[in-house]
Amino acid sequence: MNPAGCLIACSTGSNMPQSYLDAGGFSRVLSDHAFSPGRLTAFQAWTKQITFPAGRRCVASTCQKGLQSSLQRKAIRHPDRSSQRCLAKKRTSKAVEVEDTPSKPHQLASDQPSSTASTESLQRSESSTAAPSAAEPEPAVHQSSTRPSDEELLQEWQEVKKTVKHTEPEDVQTDNPLDTVFVSSEVAPWSKTGGLGDVVGSLPIALAKRGHRVMVVAPRYMHGTKADKLYDSAKLLDVKAQLDLGECGLQEVSFFHEHRDGVDFVFVDHPVYHRAGNPYADEHGAFGDNVFRYTLLSMAACEAPLVLPIGGYRSGQEPGLPYGEKILFVANDWHAALVPSFLAAKYRRHGVYQDARSIVAIHNMSHQGVEPSSFFGRLGLPGDWWDVLEWKFPDWAAVTGPAINILKGAILAADRVMTVSQGYAWEITTSEGGWGLHEVLQSRQDKLNGIVNGIDMKEWDPANDPDIAAPYSIEDLSGKAKCKAALQKELGFDVDPKAPLVGWIGRLDFQKGPDVILQSVGPMAQRGCQVVMLGSGVPEYEQQMRRAEQERPDAFRGWVGFSIPVSHRILAGCDILLMPSRFEPCGLNQLFAMRYGTIPIAHATGGLRDTIEDYNPFAEVDKGESIGTGWTFTPPEAEPMVQALDLALQTYREYPESWQDLMRSGMKQDLSWNRSAEQYEQIFQWAMMDPPVRPG
Repeated sequence: MNPAGCLIACSTGSNMPQSYLDAGGFSRVLSDHAFSPGRLTAFQAWTKQITFPAGRRCVASTCQKGLQSSLQRKAIRHPDRSSQRCLAKKRTSKAVEVEDTPSKPHQLASDQPSSTASTESLQRSESSTAAPSAAEPEPAVHQSSTRPSDEELLQEWQEVKKTVKHTEPEDVQTDNPLDTVFVSSEVAPWSKTGGLGDVVGSLPIALAKRGHRVMVVAPRYMHGTKADKLYDSAKLLDVKAQLDLGECGLQEVSFFHEHRDGVDFVFVDHPVYHRAGNPYADEHGAFGDNVFRYTLLSMAACEAPLVLPIGGYRSGQEPGLPYGEKILFVANDWHAALVPSFLAAKYRRHGVYQDARSIVAIHNMSHQGVEPSSFFGRLGLPGDWWDVLEWKFPDWAAVTGPAINILKGAILAADRVMTVSQGYAWEITTSEGGWGLHEVLQSRQDKLNGIVNGIDMKEWDPANDPDIAAPYSIEDLSGKAKCKAALQKELGFDVDPKAPLVGWIGRLDFQKGPDVILQSVGPMAQRGCQVVMLGSGVPEYEQQMRRAEQERPDAFRGWVGFSIPVSHRILAGCDILLMPSRFEPCGLNQLFAMRYGTIPIAHATGGLRDTIEDYNPFAEVDKGESIGTGWTFTPPEAEPMVQALDLALQTYREYPESWQDLMRSGMKQDLSWNRSAEQYEQIFQWAMMDPPVRPG
């Protein structure tokens, strides 16, 4: 095996001087038989320091443990398939001979575990398994009578180090800082019912770290619970705004402000946000005045940059001037979707916000803010804006008659449209995924983009998670076995390290596919799996979970309710996470699972298809090829899901080394918000460059 192939792949996209690469720098340094013990040690020390652009550290498992493995063996998976490949493709002199007779899967050529192999055994293994055959000449690189000395190689590595940036992703500053205002019905940790709160609580912070001035505007909910204390640190500003909501008259709102993590969090205060329940509903159902509540939020958000004296926080000075008019608004879902309409129909017509732009971010297409046409007069919009919001129910809808669609108005009035994954951006332009708005979205397809969400890499870190039984990392996975044993004990299962532990976490509703899991409990139990579900929602699914636990106490546990610490323990302890969602704009659980070395098996839809790479048993990890991160299936039904599970179980049981490679492949993914923020910046720049879609 030629380690140069692996490490050249790792260096792709780096700042290596072209002259160095043209001269064969890496291949010359890393050619076969070129590593003495001193050179190997020096190179390992160097790879621990180097950080490539875009924050990609040279993959630890490849450059350290993987480097040793590459000198010692050819990664062998699925012997029957590998043998076929050996017959179909002529091997070079550096290939490992693979016998056609059955052998133990993943057996090393030296029969020694890579984690305990000494440098001497590595060299012996290399000599015995990678020596040129008599029938084939040795590669020309080895025929040279001269070879660089250890000192010369070390000097070359030092020169390479000088050309590589040692900048962490969080320290990268944008060249084009913008004033950005996120408008949302929820923002974590103050208010959260799902992924929207996580996005608005994390993405603005990542953008602020990159040098942008960012404001988040959300309601100040008072539910009469302990959670109300989260707002205690926000200070009441000496500013009130009178908002004209048409038939609803003038409404006065107050503003609370907290500067945290470089972001100005602004909370709009009004009596309609003070009630029991969650942001949208209580035990009796959705609030009947939600359109009024979020119209109020949208108009207050348009006023905030003009009137709130908080603009000085960006540079660390005392607050003074407002943000001003050159603003990029990001309106999240239908709750904030009136912002683009207000900018065009109210403000620009009076010479305000001429340089402002807006983006509508769609997190879930199934919620659009549709109300009878009589609601139009309560929005505070001019009469000639009716055609922008006018809506006709599709033929399949249970409701008929004229209506308004707030999200439709935002799609037409915003300068750009975004979703939370590229896959979902395509799906919503189809009749199946557009929920009646596919034709409107098709008309804006040239302004439609999708960016996958990130996760908080500090909160979701198995090496420093206080909620799990033992820490572990990509370099040392031993703690995951302890987490599995602890979870099995907590759930009352037999503590069996060989039994596949399969999890599901989510909201119990039709979209998330809990019925698919429940239909598959029997087949999974027959395959020796232990299954745990965590979630709450539709009472019918909750009852089915309880019945399944009574019928299969040896193989199933249903945890009705939701607990963040329990979700961490399930992600850390399970081997596999199932996600049979019927549609999933982005999805976060598959990202959490990969971060924790748990293999996702998911329906190939939306963000799940974008983020999960199907397992490739033929990948040569030591050459930098991706082994994948999980399995996907379609359609979202029990039979195809169990078929995908069978493939995973075969790998889990018969090829444990491949399984660990798959775990590490997921754990090394860049799932950070910094990655997402960098992509958002590009969309922001495009929005600010173009003239407004609706001048007024």
